[in-house]
Amino acid sequence: MQHLAPGNNYPRTPDGRYFVVRGRLWRCSDTILPPDQRTVLVKRLMAARSAVGHAKAGDDSAALLVARDAIDKAKHELGEGGPVWWNDAHLIMPGTS
Repeated sequence: MQHLAPGNNYPRTPDGRYFVVRGRLWRCSDTILPPDQRTVLVKRLMAARSAVGHAKAGDDSAALLVARDAIDKAKHELGEGGPVWWNDAHLIMPGTS
């Protein structure tokens, strides 16, 4: 059974932590984020990505750095970057006790 990431046609890993695009894994947003907060953060991420395009088109290296920092910040807030949002403390690895 193929799991699909919400709102799109990309398959998800069975644990729901990643989705797959062209054979590459991408981390999903934190599932505990309220929908309205996630919407705000996604809009912020998209605006930052747009700013990267404008900075590249204008050959503005300072604006490019600011835009890329904004992308990084938004991805961290969404849980798509930085420390993972899940906790595997309940898992026991084979051969350990």
